[in-house]
Amino acid sequence: MQETISAGTRQADDSATEQRPPLWRRLRTAYADHVGRTERPLLIAWAAFAATFGITRAVTYWLHTGHGPSSGGITAGGRHLHHYNIGIMLLGAVGAVAVRGRADHHRHPMTAAAYGSGAALIIDEAALLIDLKDVYWANDGRKSVDAAIATIALGGAYLAAVPFWNAAARELSHPTRRPR
Repeated sequence: MQETISAGTRQADDSATEQRPPLWRRLRTAYADHVGRTERPLLIAWAAFAATFGITRAVTYWLHTGHGPSSGGITAGGRHLHHYNIGIMLLGAVGAVAVRGRADHHRHPMTAAAYGSGAALIIDEAALLIDLKDVYWANDGRKSVDAAIATIALGGAYLAAVPFWNAAARELSHPTRRPR
């Protein structure tokens, strides 16, 4: 008798699964319903920062261990180009969009992703920029990793509670406002 109940329950579960939209569609709906217009570019920039930082660290480690091009990375005219240069170019492009671009591009996902990626490429080499010498694999290079982890953590804390932080900013900018 137990077998019959299990088979009946399984059949009911199968039909319920067939009627539900696929997971990707449900997630897309949840994203559209619960991530506001202001939070979307922030979330995309934060995710791009984290992904770019992780991928950059993996690629530079791969190059550092002797894989890839013999030059050890990107070169132009025999000169090594650090990835912070690409980050500066990306942030310059984002700045151009902010200053002169169309309004619908200001919060565009590509603009947000370029901002997050550009920031990650610069932060990853923060120690180089601070010390003005290539300390990427030295103990001083740890400053870059610490800065990136702190940026990711702070970005996540902000994104986790955007409405609160916006309300706090309003309260701080209007200290004489009467309580509600």
